[in-house]
Amino acid sequence: PHPQLGRALASCMRKLDPFSTVADLPPGNEALRRAIAQRYASDGLAVDPQEIIITTGAMEALSLSLQVLTEPGDWVVVESPTFYGALQAIERLKLNAVEIPVIPGVGIDLALLAGALAQRPIKACWLMGNVQHPLGHTMPDGHKQALMQLLNHHQVPLVEDDVYAELYVGRERPRPITYWDARGESLLCGSWTKCLAPGFRVGWVVAGPHAERIQRLQLMSTLSTNVPSQLALAKMLRQGGVDAHFRRLRHTLAQRQQQMRAALLRLFPDEVRISAPDGGYFLWLEFDPRLDSRALYASAIESGFSLAPGALFSSQGQYNHCLRLNSSHPWSPQLETALVRLATLVHQQLAPQQDAGNNKAP
Repeated sequence: PHPQLGRALASCMRKLDPFSTVADLPPGNEALRRAIAQRYASDGLAVDPQEIIITTGAMEALSLSLQVLTEPGDWVVVESPTFYGALQAIERLKLNAVEIPVIPGVGIDLALLAGALAQRPIKACWLMGNVQHPLGHTMPDGHKQALMQLLNHHQVPLVEDDVYAELYVGRERPRPITYWDARGESLLCGSWTKCLAPGFRVGWVVAGPHAERIQRLQLMSTLSTNVPSQLALAKMLRQGGVDAHFRRLRHTLAQRQQQMRAALLRLFPDEVRISAPDGGYFLWLEFDPRLDSRALYASAIESGFSLAPGALFSSQGQYNHCLRLNSSHPWSPQLETALVRLATLVHQQLAPQQDAGNNKAP
């Protein structure tokens, strides 16, 4: 809702108290933190606003969470496939990723996770319970509860990436995995970037007992999150109307996702498996193992469109026969042309190579 955001930002700038640049240092603007806590309360999750730290986007929240839980050389569990930003953060912090496969439509494989927790000194788990990126599924509540019980048993804290929480399909916003945390050691990270204010780069972490350490780390790195953006978002949330926006956004994204999925199934009637997401705006495509999505990416760029090669979503370079597409764009001749071109490039790669000697006489 850019017009409303623009008006809120202009109003806040006209009335900006210079001292708010000090008052809104970590943990961040109090009104915004209270608004976030109230949204969690509506889902039955009690959150103290004092335990919320406003960050420069969710990536800062997630990175700071890893920093307070780990030291270089430690082991961190991630889903496989997982968001490439998680792998980049783990690499930057000199940590080791333990990839645990995801059961499509269910979530991380708990049996394999239990084995990893028993075999290695795991220090944290970076997981997505809602609208997992890139597969798009949401864990059933029973799976979330069993997962949290397993982590509590091994006393391993969860870093939960919940940035797509507002982009679900269905009537009720799904609860985060953290809802079932009996120990209270989890860190829950969210953002307004994906659903309300792209470009504002305002996220947060519900840090619980780690709040003070995260504040210190933020003061030593980015100092604080952009103050006018915090004030404008707090004003938007106070005024109301954001839930109506979220409903419209979810409806629009679901329609566009279904439209692109249907088009892809027409273009690839037999060659592909396509995810059936529970929200968000991504589709995960799995092709024959012969497909080289890195090479496909290079060809796509030359053809004027982009895709995410599957190997990005694994520290081991797995899933090179897969790719991720962004389905949030409105349908247009340009988009249709790009999908047709994608199909051509895929078919060219997967076409059986004729033996050079086939045409020779015996």
